[in-house]
Amino acid sequence: MADQEIKVLIEGGKASPAPPLGPALGPTGVNIGAVIGKINQETSQFRGMKVPVKIIIHPDKSFDLDVGIPTTSGLVLKEAGLAKGGHGSTEEAPEEPFVGNLSWEQIFKITEIKKQASFASSKKTLVKEILGTMLSCKVSCEGKDPREVQKEIDKGVHDSRF
Repeated sequence: MADQEIKVLIEGGKASPAPPLGPALGPTGVNIGAVIGKINQETSQFRGMKVPVKIIIHPDKSFDLDVGIPTTSGLVLKEAGLAKGGHGSTEEAPEEPFVGNLSWEQIFKITEIKKQASFASSKKTLVKEILGTMLSCKVSCEGKDPREVQKEIDKGVHDSRF
């Protein structure tokens, strides 16, 4: 008998035997409480965010977890303390103001989380990607438009931070 895989999206630290998890795990014969406890332990740092989790159940009813990483926008919004971001410019609302702000420290915290799943060639490139996401979420960087900070990075203004 081969391993079984169950893929779910769980709110960090809040897995429970309720759907979708309980009904998916029940027929496998695995210890549901142990699986839920391990998921909650491994996703607790992502409270309030949706986290992709893959549960690999072996024929002997043991299991392994593959915990993914929340989206960059989810991490930006969490760090900014926002439930949701603002909207970009449209014809009806030309340019909505920024709805949140992150410090360099918060941006580097996101960089540390995202670096293991990123294809960015350097920390500087990854920070610029995060700044792009901040722009779409209408979150500024230490009070500045993220586009301005990206240009400053290109000019070497923030090289001492890297």
